Amino acid sequence: MKNIKITLSLLLLIGISSCDDFLSEVPDNRTQIDTPEKISELLVTAYPKTTYFVIAETMSDNIFDTEVKTNANISNEQSFNWEMQTQIDKDTENGFWTGSYEAIAAANQALVSIEKLGSPTSLNPQKGEALITRAYNHFMLVSLWGNRYNPATAATDLGVPYITEPETALLAQYKRNTVKEVFDLVEKDLIEGMKYITSNYKEPKYHFNVDATKAFACRFYLIKGDWDKVLEYSEGLGSKPTKLRNYTAFNAAAFAQMPIDYSKSEQDTNLLINFPNSTANRAASYRFAFPSLKSDELLGTLTNMWGKANLINANGYYYGGSNVFIPKLYEYFKFTNVTAGVGEAYTGTVLFSNDEMYLNRIEALVMKNRFSEVNTELGYFLGTRTSGYNPATDILDEARVVAKYPVIANEFTPFYALTDVQTSYIKAIAEARRRDFMREGLRWFDVRRFNLVVEHNTLEFGKVVRKNVLGKDDKRRALQIPLRASSNGIEMNPR
Repeated sequence: MKNIKITLSLLLLIGISSCDDFLSEVPDNRTQIDTPEKISELLVTAYPKTTYFVIAETMSDNIFDTEVKTNANISNEQSFNWEMQTQIDKDTENGFWTGSYEAIAAANQALVSIEKLGSPTSLNPQKGEALITRAYNHFMLVSLWGNRYNPATAATDLGVPYITEPETALLAQYKRNTVKEVFDLVEKDLIEGMKYITSNYKEPKYHFNVDATKAFACRFYLIKGDWDKVLEYSEGLGSKPTKLRNYTAFNAAAFAQMPIDYSKSEQDTNLLINFPNSTANRAASYRFAFPSLKSDELLGTLTNMWGKANLINANGYYYGGSNVFIPKLYEYFKFTNVTAGVGEAYTGTVLFSNDEMYLNRIEALVMKNRFSEVNTELGYFLGTRTSGYNPATDILDEARVVAKYPVIANEFTPFYALTDVQTSYIKAIAEARRRDFMREGLRWFDVRRFNLVVEHNTLEFGKVVRKNVLGKDDKRRALQIPLRASSNGIEMNPR
């Protein structure tokens, strides 16, 4: 009996001790973000771990039916037909939606942790990065899942949930903000973040630095139609920037080296680089891709302002040349099991560049009717993409632009008015942007904001068996909310 009493006493003591240990622990296993070092590490995850490149590019008028059926991909087919994707892995709508909100959660946690540490000025750079990444991720989400920005309807158009606090509930319920509310909150975070953002990083181009933030501001204000802001934030580029992509050097590189060079931090034009979990490069081999039959139409001499050869050209081939591509997406495959040959793919993506910012600047100059500057700057830009360009004889002027890009009634219809001359110049800039950012998805955002009509035809032996037209103000221009989000209460887009 004595032994039994001793045993029970020991068990009681052990139980009390175990209970104390349990109660003294944090009630979940999350890492406590309670030091400047941990906040900085957390902000590395405040960038989307997936990419929109494949989704946006496939929906645009850069993509056609190649009739190559040996590499069918259901997400590729659904995007081509502007249908809701049913897959949920990387390079899908669900993947980008989820990855973006995970990045937003990291930014929100960083802001809360900074506040708990007393918001010291030493953490201002981290605060700036958290605000800018939160703004950027929401901006990209609303640019895909909301209607195009139009101040006349933005107050009632469905946007996306704008999340400003860390998620604490297991299945939190969120309401969609309007497009206007999202844009207002993006602008608020952007302006506040710009007060603190820095370029003082070991690898500044893998973070929102000062120049990348200005490029983001230019893209944001271009969508809003605030031309003065676009010109303000792009002023540092000058009229003839030297830090644009050098396509002569790019084309001279060995083929295997080209995609590596494109997204290198050493490239002066690259302002923000990301390496998301993605196989975006492989999309060039899918059925709905860029066929060789369309190469001349989009990249040939007829698209050049002076009828010369473009330095931007499709020089990669799949399936004997049926599919062609510009080798600009570098895939790094990280093996998790070398013996089994399995791992994860990561793709170098340039999120912001001087090239885009410069074109945005020129577009703002057009809208301000500063055509003398436009002729100088657009002529210079196009010259850097033209083989054998001679600035003494290859002159850009209004007559040439209007002849090259005549006005077509009801073709370009942004929310703001365009004169005929502005329309011709805007078309020229849109086509330049289209060539420069093929495979990177930016064309889709021009399709949206200019309300361009896109026709995607499915072929059989060269004949159209399904004609699919994305008309003006077509509801399919806003992606459908992923099922995992809608099943948790997020209102779906009308169809």
